[in-house]
Amino acid sequence: LLNRAGKAVERKFSKNSDGKLAEGFVSACLLFCVGSMTVVGGINAGISGDNTIYFTKGVIDMVAAMALAVSFGAGVMLSSAFVLLFQGGIVLAAGLLQPILSEHMISEINCVGSLLIVAIGLNLIGITKIKVADFLPAILFAPIIYNLVPLLEKLYALIV
Repeated sequence: LLNRAGKAVERKFSKNSDGKLAEGFVSACLLFCVGSMTVVGGINAGISGDNTIYFTKGVIDMVAAMALAVSFGAGVMLSSAFVLLFQGGIVLAAGLLQPILSEHMISEINCVGSLLIVAIGLNLIGITKIKVADFLPAILFAPIIYNLVPLLEKLYALIV
């Protein structure tokens, strides 16, 4: 899907079809949209209005975009529309879910997200090689487990 979008962008905006524009578009979209800072930042922005993670991610992405633009040119800039839709969709979805989440569930989500950000930091400084994206589902499971624990406690009390 993303490759087809890259080819469509290249057909629309590039006179010479050398593939660099599409490759830059796809590479930038993947780099900027795949990662836990994208998800955690969107959830934080949508639920609590805290954009700190997205601001930090923006600085990191700016440096990466400059490096990519040297190799791929305008395709990197054109990826910004996709990134806006993708990350904006995460923020809007989190905002829609916010009314059904309790304050404690939001705290659990923020706790898991903070641990993922710590893991990203440890990866960046070379201490670990944690595959942080593999732990992204934990963000969704945190509020579910939070609601299950009292039920399991009641069940345990009935058994014992």
